[in-house]
Parts: sequence; C-alpha cells; structure tokens
Amino acid sequence: MSSFDQPLPPYNASDPTARFMGTSCLDFLLIELVPMAYRIANELQEASDDGGSGSGSGSKNNEGTGSVSTSAGTMSTAPGTASATGRKSKLDEDEEREAVFFRLESLGYRVGLGLVERFSRDRPRFTDTLDAIKFVCKDLWMLVFKKQVDNLKTNHRGVYVLTDHAFRPLSRMSSDAGGQAVARAQPFLWFPCGILRGALAAMGISATVQAETSELPSAVFQIKTVPVAPK
Repeated sequence: MSSFDQPLPPYNASDPTARFMGTSCLDFLLIELVPMAYRIANELQEASDDGGSGSGSGSKNNEGTGSVSTSAGTMSTAPGTASATGRKSKLDEDEEREAVFFRLESLGYRVGLGLVERFSRDRPRFTDTLDAIKFVCKDLWMLVFKKQVDNLKTNHRGVYVLTDHAFRPLSRMSSDAGGQAVARAQPFLWFPCGILRGALAAMGISATVQAETSELPSAVFQIKTVPVAPK
C-alpha cells in the first residue's frame, strides 16, 4: 500500500515489521513479468539447444507468425518470430505458452502463500471452504488489487466463479481495432491465477485456478477445489 493510504484490513497497524510501497509497484511488476517470462523461456531453450548440439550447429527454420505486444515490447507467440529480446523463438506456440504459464503461475503461487501466511496469521483457521473463498474475494483482493470481487458464484460442489468487472492488471490495457487485445491480455492473468492457488494452499485448500477475459478490463476466475482423499 502507499504511505498516503489509510491502512485497510487485513493490514495490522501495530505490526512492527510492516513495510510500505507504492500502489503502482504491482502494476509495474506485471508489465515486466510477462515479457520477462517469454524471454527466459526462449533463452533457456536456446541454451539447452546449444548445449546439446554444440556451437557449430545451426537452428532449424520454423514457420508461423504471431506476437504478443505489451508496453515492454513484442513477445513471440509462434515459432520463428522475434521474442521480447529480439531473438528468434525456437519453441513452438504450445511449448512456449506452457513454459511461460508454468513460470508465471509458479511465481504467483509463492506470492499467494506468503500473503496469506502473513495477513491471516491473527485469524482463526478457516474450517469451511466457502469462508476461505470469501476471504479471498474481500480481504485478499482488496489487499492486492485495491477492490473487492464484484461477483462470486458457486455450485456448492467445489466450483467457484469470481468475476471482477474492472480487474486492475487489465485496466490500463488498450483495445486495438484488430480484436487481438483479449488474446494479448490472457498471459497477464496467469500470475494472479498463481496468487489465488497459493493463497488457497496456505489455507489448506488444494485447488486448480483458471482465468479468462472476454472484454477488457473484466476478468473471470474459476476455482475448482480438489477433494481430499479419505485416510
């Protein structure tokens, strides 16, 4: 939170270890995280290819086009295209997407774990999954995205749908005339997916999290809890 903001729950004003930062830090982090993940995925693949084939071997020519444009540059979304580093991507589209998703979701998972471990330590442990989801929709969402979730739906069988009509990480993205804005925004939802999964894991709930957007800046997150096997 910013030092000019009034502390909001679950922030503990008496916490001597509390630290403050600008509210734009998360926005800047997400802007850099996605192109960084694409760049690292291709650099690791490049290093792997160089190590396995030797310095004298050349790369194969790949066909296909496509890119993801952000304020930090253009990221490759298809083989043979220039990545955010200006190099050719040696990964095909599915491999690159999977590698980037794994990296961003894993980073978010660690952040979610840390957030809940810190900001729910003075609360009694949740015994009901719905109560934990409500904590995520209200307190955690306010802490990370400065607002609460607009809508929560559940089928009462372990599936929860969270809708945010003005999702902060997507609020500054422009809609281009070509209709590619929604597709380009999708990778920016993977880090928040990890935050949700990590937060739930810290509360003892195993779940899978998926997100999509059909119109900017709206985002829909679907949480599916994994039943605990009886001992």
